[in-house]
Amino acid sequence: MIKVVGISFENIKQIYYFNPKSLDLRRNVTVIVETERGLQFGKVELPPFEIEEDKLKTNLKDVVRISSKKDYLEHKKNLKDANKALEKCRELTNKLKLNMQIMDASFTFDRSQLLFRFLSDNRVDFRQLAKELATIYKTRIELRQVGVRDKAKEVGGCGLCGRKLCCSRFESDIASISINMAKNQNLSLNPNKINGVCGRLLCCLKYEDETYKEYRKQLPTIGTIVNTENGKGKVVSLDILNKKYSVNIPEVGVVEIDGSN
Repeated sequence: MIKVVGISFENIKQIYYFNPKSLDLRRNVTVIVETERGLQFGKVELPPFEIEEDKLKTNLKDVVRISSKKDYLEHKKNLKDANKALEKCRELTNKLKLNMQIMDASFTFDRSQLLFRFLSDNRVDFRQLAKELATIYKTRIELRQVGVRDKAKEVGGCGLCGRKLCCSRFESDIASISINMAKNQNLSLNPNKINGVCGRLLCCLKYEDETYKEYRKQLPTIGTIVNTENGKGKVVSLDILNKKYSVNIPEVGVVEIDGSN
Protein backbone atom coordinates (compact mmCIF):
# COMPACT_ATOMS: atom_id res chain seq x y z
CA MET A 1 0.00 0.00 0.00
CA ILE A 2 1.10 3.55 -0.71
CA LYS A 3 -0.28 6.87 0.55
CA VAL A 4 -1.66 9.28 -2.06
CA VAL A 5 -3.70 12.47 -2.20
CA GLY A 6 -6.24 13.31 -4.93
CA ILE A 7 -5.67 16.66 -6.65
CA SER A 8 -7.77 18.45 -9.28
CA PHE A 9 -6.77 21.34 -11.55
CA GLU A 10 -8.61 24.33 -12.99
CA ASN A 11 -11.26 23.33 -15.58
CA ILE A 12 -10.20 19.65 -15.42
CA LYS A 13 -12.72 17.31 -13.78
CA GLN A 14 -10.36 14.36 -13.45
CA ILE A 15 -8.55 13.74 -10.16
CA TYR A 16 -4.83 12.95 -10.21
CA TYR A 17 -2.83 11.22 -7.47
CA PHE A 18 0.25 12.74 -5.85
CA ASN A 19 2.60 11.95 -2.98
CA PRO A 20 1.35 14.01 0.01
CA LYS A 21 4.63 13.60 1.89
CA SER A 22 4.07 14.74 5.49
CA LEU A 23 1.86 17.75 4.67
CA ASP A 24 -1.46 18.29 6.43
CA LEU A 25 -3.71 18.15 3.37
CA ARG A 26 -7.42 18.48 3.89
CA ARG A 27 -10.20 18.73 1.31
CA ASN A 28 -10.31 22.03 -0.63
CA VAL A 29 -6.80 23.02 0.49
CA THR A 30 -4.90 24.53 -2.46
CA VAL A 31 -1.40 23.27 -3.19
CA ILE A 32 1.56 23.55 -5.55
CA VAL A 33 2.44 20.21 -7.12
CA GLU A 34 5.14 18.88 -9.39
CA THR A 35 3.93 17.57 -12.77
CA GLU A 36 5.47 16.49 -16.06
CA ARG A 37 4.75 19.98 -17.40
CA GLY A 38 6.28 21.75 -14.40
CA LEU A 39 4.81 23.26 -11.23
CA GLN A 40 1.02 23.47 -11.15
CA PHE A 41 -1.59 25.00 -8.84
CA GLY A 42 -4.18 22.48 -7.69
CA LYS A 43 -6.83 21.75 -5.08
CA VAL A 44 -7.17 18.75 -2.75
CA GLU A 45 -10.26 16.70 -3.63
CA LEU A 46 -9.36 13.52 -1.75
CA PRO A 47 -7.38 13.84 1.52
CA PRO A 48 -4.43 11.42 1.92
CA PHE A 49 -5.40 7.74 1.87
CA GLU A 50 -3.77 4.42 1.08
CA ILE A 51 -4.06 2.61 -2.23
CA GLU A 52 -2.52 -0.52 -3.72
CA GLU A 53 0.60 0.48 -5.60
CA ASP A 54 -0.20 -1.66 -8.65
CA LYS A 55 -3.34 0.44 -9.26
CA LEU A 56 -1.23 3.49 -10.04
CA LYS A 57 -0.69 3.95 -13.78
CA THR A 58 2.18 6.43 -13.45
CA ASN A 59 4.92 7.27 -10.98
CA LEU A 60 3.83 9.58 -8.19
CA LYS A 61 4.92 13.20 -8.30
CA ASP A 62 5.20 15.24 -5.09
CA VAL A 63 3.02 17.87 -3.53
CA VAL A 64 5.62 20.64 -3.18
CA ARG A 65 3.81 22.80 -0.63
CA ILE A 66 0.51 24.17 0.57
CA SER A 67 -0.13 27.34 -1.42
CA SER A 68 0.28 30.80 0.09
CA LYS A 69 -1.72 33.95 -0.63
CA LYS A 70 1.06 35.01 -3.00
CA ASP A 71 0.75 31.68 -4.84
CA TYR A 72 -3.01 32.16 -5.16
CA LEU A 73 -2.63 35.66 -6.61
CA GLU A 74 -0.01 34.38 -9.06
CA HIS A 75 -2.38 31.59 -10.09
CA LYS A 76 -5.19 34.08 -10.76
CA LYS A 77 -2.83 36.19 -12.85
CA ASN A 78 -1.85 33.11 -14.86
CA LEU A 79 -5.50 32.33 -15.57
CA LYS A 80 -6.16 35.89 -16.73
CA ASP A 81 -3.07 35.94 -18.94
CA ALA A 82 -3.95 32.50 -20.37
CA ASN A 83 -7.38 33.80 -21.46
CA LYS A 84 -5.70 36.70 -23.27
CA ALA A 85 -3.25 34.25 -24.87
CA LEU A 86 -6.19 32.13 -26.02
CA GLU A 87 -7.72 35.08 -27.86
CA LYS A 88 -4.36 35.96 -29.40
CA CYS A 89 -3.81 32.39 -30.55
CA ARG A 90 -7.25 32.30 -32.21
CA GLU A 91 -6.45 35.59 -33.93
CA LEU A 92 -3.15 34.21 -35.27
CA THR A 93 -4.84 30.97 -36.33
CA ASN A 94 -7.29 32.94 -38.48
CA LYS A 95 -4.50 35.09 -39.90
CA LEU A 96 -2.46 32.00 -40.86
CA LYS A 97 -5.63 30.28 -42.17
CA LEU A 98 -5.04 27.14 -40.11
CA ASN A 99 -7.83 24.57 -39.95
CA MET A 100 -7.85 24.14 -36.18
CA GLN A 101 -10.20 25.04 -33.34
CA ILE A 102 -8.31 26.31 -30.28
CA MET A 103 -10.06 24.93 -27.19
CA ASP A 104 -8.15 26.50 -24.32
CA ALA A 105 -4.83 27.82 -23.07
CA SER A 106 -2.99 27.37 -19.78
CA PHE A 107 0.27 28.44 -18.20
CA THR A 108 2.16 26.23 -15.79
CA PHE A 109 2.34 27.85 -12.36
CA ASP A 110 5.96 28.90 -12.93
CA ARG A 111 5.09 30.04 -16.49
CA SER A 112 7.77 27.75 -17.94
CA GLN A 113 5.25 26.51 -20.52
CA LEU A 114 2.15 27.79 -22.30
CA LEU A 115 -0.10 24.99 -23.55
CA PHE A 116 -2.79 25.35 -26.22
CA ARG A 117 -5.15 22.45 -26.93
CA PHE A 118 -6.95 22.30 -30.26
CA LEU A 119 -9.37 20.22 -32.28
CA SER A 120 -8.83 19.36 -35.93
CA ASP A 121 -9.92 16.55 -38.22
CA ASN A 122 -6.51 16.50 -39.91
CA ARG A 123 -2.85 17.00 -39.10
CA VAL A 124 -1.93 20.68 -38.89
CA ASP A 125 1.40 22.32 -39.65
CA PHE A 126 1.45 24.83 -36.78
CA ARG A 127 5.19 25.59 -36.78
CA GLN A 128 4.73 29.21 -37.81
CA LEU A 129 1.99 29.66 -35.23
CA ALA A 130 4.20 28.24 -32.46
CA LYS A 131 7.07 30.49 -33.55
CA GLU A 132 4.93 33.65 -33.40
CA LEU A 133 3.47 32.68 -30.01
CA ALA A 134 6.94 32.03 -28.59
CA THR A 135 8.07 35.47 -29.79
CA ILE A 136 5.15 37.11 -28.00
CA TYR A 137 5.14 35.17 -24.70
CA LYS A 138 8.85 34.36 -24.30
CA THR A 139 8.22 30.86 -22.99
CA ARG A 140 8.02 27.30 -24.29
CA ILE A 141 4.91 26.81 -26.43
CA GLU A 142 3.11 23.48 -26.76
CA LEU A 143 0.22 22.95 -29.19
CA ARG A 144 -1.56 19.68 -28.44
CA GLN A 145 -4.17 18.15 -30.72
CA VAL A 146 -7.00 16.42 -28.86
CA GLY A 147 -9.94 14.33 -30.07
CA VAL A 148 -13.68 14.84 -29.78
CA ARG A 149 -13.76 12.29 -26.94
CA ASP A 150 -11.40 14.53 -24.97
CA LYS A 151 -13.63 17.51 -25.62
CA ALA A 152 -16.72 15.61 -24.39
CA LYS A 153 -14.73 14.64 -21.30
CA GLU A 154 -14.01 18.31 -20.59
CA VAL A 155 -17.50 19.64 -21.34
CA GLY A 156 -19.43 16.81 -19.66
CA GLY A 157 -23.10 15.99 -20.07
CA CYS A 158 -25.51 13.03 -19.91
CA GLY A 159 -25.31 9.85 -21.94
CA LEU A 160 -28.09 7.75 -23.50
CA CYS A 161 -28.47 6.00 -20.15
CA GLY A 162 -29.41 9.28 -18.49
CA ARG A 163 -26.36 9.31 -16.27
CA LYS A 164 -23.34 11.61 -16.30
CA LEU A 165 -20.81 10.75 -19.04
CA CYS A 166 -18.39 8.01 -17.99
CA CYS A 167 -15.47 9.86 -19.58
CA SER A 168 -16.02 12.96 -17.43
CA ARG A 169 -17.02 11.04 -14.28
CA PHE A 170 -14.34 8.38 -13.88
CA GLU A 171 -12.86 7.15 -17.16
CA SER A 172 -9.21 8.18 -17.27
CA ASP A 173 -7.97 5.98 -20.10
CA ILE A 174 -10.13 6.21 -23.21
CA ALA A 175 -9.16 2.96 -24.88
CA SER A 176 -9.76 1.92 -28.47
CA ILE A 177 -13.40 1.02 -29.14
CA SER A 178 -14.42 -0.84 -32.29
CA ILE A 179 -17.65 -1.57 -34.15
CA ASN A 180 -16.94 -5.27 -33.55
CA MET A 181 -17.80 -4.70 -29.88
CA ALA A 182 -21.31 -3.61 -30.87
CA LYS A 183 -21.65 -6.58 -33.23
CA ASN A 184 -20.39 -8.94 -30.53
CA GLN A 185 -23.13 -7.68 -28.19
CA ASN A 186 -25.88 -8.06 -30.85
CA LEU A 187 -26.61 -4.34 -30.76
CA SER A 188 -28.29 -2.41 -33.53
CA LEU A 189 -25.66 -0.71 -35.67
CA ASN A 190 -27.79 2.42 -35.87
CA PRO A 191 -25.39 5.33 -35.11
CA ASN A 192 -28.08 6.98 -32.96
CA LYS A 193 -28.01 3.92 -30.70
CA ILE A 194 -24.31 3.15 -30.42
CA ASN A 195 -22.71 6.61 -30.66
CA GLY A 196 -22.22 8.91 -27.70
CA VAL A 197 -22.68 12.68 -27.48
CA CYS A 198 -19.16 13.07 -28.92
CA GLY A 199 -20.28 11.34 -32.12
CA ARG A 200 -17.95 8.40 -31.53
CA LEU A 201 -18.74 4.85 -30.41
CA LEU A 202 -19.97 4.62 -26.81
CA CYS A 203 -17.19 4.11 -24.27
CA CYS A 204 -19.42 1.68 -22.37
CA LEU A 205 -19.28 -0.80 -25.28
CA LYS A 206 -15.96 -2.03 -23.89
CA TYR A 207 -17.20 -2.66 -20.33
CA GLU A 208 -19.15 -5.85 -21.11
CA ASP A 209 -17.21 -6.93 -24.18
CA GLU A 210 -15.10 -9.52 -22.35
CA THR A 211 -18.23 -11.03 -20.74
CA TYR A 212 -19.95 -11.34 -24.11
CA LYS A 213 -16.85 -12.93 -25.63
CA GLU A 214 -16.66 -15.48 -22.81
CA TYR A 215 -20.38 -16.37 -22.97
CA ARG A 216 -20.31 -16.67 -26.75
CA LYS A 217 -17.78 -19.50 -26.47
CA GLN A 218 -20.55 -21.66 -24.98
CA LEU A 219 -23.00 -20.93 -27.79
CA PRO A 220 -23.15 -21.84 -31.49
CA THR A 221 -23.04 -19.11 -34.13
CA ILE A 222 -26.16 -18.01 -35.98
CA GLY A 223 -26.71 -20.02 -39.13
CA THR A 224 -25.05 -23.24 -37.96
CA ILE A 225 -26.90 -26.57 -37.98
CA VAL A 226 -27.16 -28.24 -34.56
CA ASN A 227 -28.70 -31.39 -33.12
CA THR A 228 -31.31 -31.02 -30.38
CA GLU A 229 -33.70 -33.31 -28.49
CA ASN A 230 -36.39 -32.23 -30.94
CA GLY A 231 -34.31 -32.87 -34.03
CA LYS A 232 -31.81 -31.09 -36.25
CA GLY A 233 -32.23 -27.40 -37.01
CA LYS A 234 -30.60 -24.06 -37.76
CA VAL A 235 -29.61 -21.54 -35.08
CA VAL A 236 -31.58 -18.35 -35.75
CA SER A 237 -30.88 -16.16 -32.69
CA LEU A 238 -28.80 -15.87 -29.52
CA ASP A 239 -29.60 -14.67 -26.02
CA ILE A 240 -25.97 -14.32 -24.98
CA LEU A 241 -26.23 -13.12 -21.39
CA ASN A 242 -28.81 -15.81 -20.53
CA LYS A 243 -26.68 -18.37 -22.40
CA LYS A 244 -29.60 -19.47 -24.58
CA TYR A 245 -30.15 -19.79 -28.32
CA SER A 246 -33.09 -20.43 -30.62
CA VAL A 247 -33.16 -23.19 -33.23
CA ASN A 248 -35.60 -23.46 -36.14
CA ILE A 249 -36.44 -27.14 -36.51
CA PRO A 250 -38.40 -28.25 -39.61
CA GLU A 251 -41.97 -29.40 -38.80
CA VAL A 252 -41.45 -28.35 -35.16
CA GLY A 253 -40.77 -24.64 -35.26
CA VAL A 254 -38.47 -22.43 -33.23
CA VAL A 255 -37.20 -24.02 -30.01
CA GLU A 256 -35.19 -22.29 -27.30
CA ILE A 257 -32.14 -24.19 -26.05
CA ASP A 258 -30.30 -23.63 -22.79
CA GLY A 259 -26.62 -23.44 -23.80
CA SER A 260 -25.34 -23.54 -20.23
CA ASN A 261 -26.20 -27.23 -19.84
